[in-house]
Amino acid sequence: MFEVQDVRVDPDSRRAWRGQEEIVLSRKEFDLVQALISRAGDIVTRDELMRDVWHTTFWTSSKTIDVHLGWVRRKLGDDSRHPHLITTIRGKGLRFELQPPA
Repeated sequence: MFEVQDVRVDPDSRRAWRGQEEIVLSRKEFDLVQALISRAGDIVTRDELMRDVWHTTFWTSSKTIDVHLGWVRRKLGDDSRHPHLITTIRGKGLRFELQPPA
């Protein structure tokens, strides 16, 4: 079980919660959240995400990660303009934040 901020992810049951509310995620959305939350606080590169989530070493589409990330942010209630759960680190990748910004 991974728990960061108020998001919990159970890899065994493939279930996710925000607080007490269960969040229904597609298979790829779940894999994306798990890839990020399992390394919370660290920057995960887009290449790593393509390898770990999409099991490919080439980019099937430059927007694949962005589209799925948008869906995940909406489902988790993370504001895409001022995210506090998953932030984009320009030119480096994505990071699941250990704490909301001060």
